[in-house]
Amino acid sequence: MAELFTAQNFVAFLTLLALETVLGIDNVIFISILSGKLPAEQQAKGRQMGIGFAVISRIILLLAITWVQRLEGTYLFTIFENHISGKDLVLLLGGLFLIGKSTYEIHEKLDSEDHSAHAVKGGILTLQSMIAQVLLIDVVFSLDSVITAVGISNSLVVMISAIILAAIIMVVFSGQVSAFIERHPSMKILALSFLILIGSMLVIEGWAHEAAKELHLKNYIYFAMGFAVIVDFLQLRLKTKENKPVKLHNQPKLTKGGD
Repeated sequence: MAELFTAQNFVAFLTLLALETVLGIDNVIFISILSGKLPAEQQAKGRQMGIGFAVISRIILLLAITWVQRLEGTYLFTIFENHISGKDLVLLLGGLFLIGKSTYEIHEKLDSEDHSAHAVKGGILTLQSMIAQVLLIDVVFSLDSVITAVGISNSLVVMISAIILAAIIMVVFSGQVSAFIERHPSMKILALSFLILIGSMLVIEGWAHEAAKELHLKNYIYFAMGFAVIVDFLQLRLKTKENKPVKLHNQPKLTKGGD
């Protein structure tokens, strides 16, 4: 544990903590949306279990890092002259699952047919079903997270410490994130749209990793997501003002004889 307190490892720890927290936001959004479909008394437990399994999967992958590296470097098959590795296959399947699941959730939210009755009949999710879906997508998010961690630090203590602390931060704020998404339907649709975008990014990375890296695809996607969040927050702020019309600041009055 003493190696964590060297200058180099401490900088790596802080960098990893920031990255793991940012990468964990996608996971928290997915878990928050799924846990919102659980019975009220199970929602907090579902969020905590979901994040807990995310941490466990990351640590297991870190301990099996040679297997993770082999996933990235070993080709399983070729499609249209494109070599698909184990990592590519995980990204492709995980991305398609995210796109399909998020599209279904948006369709369910916007369905015009007696939405309230539909929600009562089909909107309740069992804890076991929620955990199964979280475990599936945790593997995808964890794989990306672990490969990022290994690229920054070679110390297992540093990597595990950063992942655990990032998980604690996610657990502390997951309730607020979930409540905020539930209170604002527009944010829920926006969050689901983000998951479709992230799923699309995973599919592109799985199919053409080098092209995605050269085009800095992640930078563009995260910028677009950040911009969309800022716009939606501005809209929510205007709605809280009792739907009164927005009054712009008055321009300075011109004098009679001048400009």
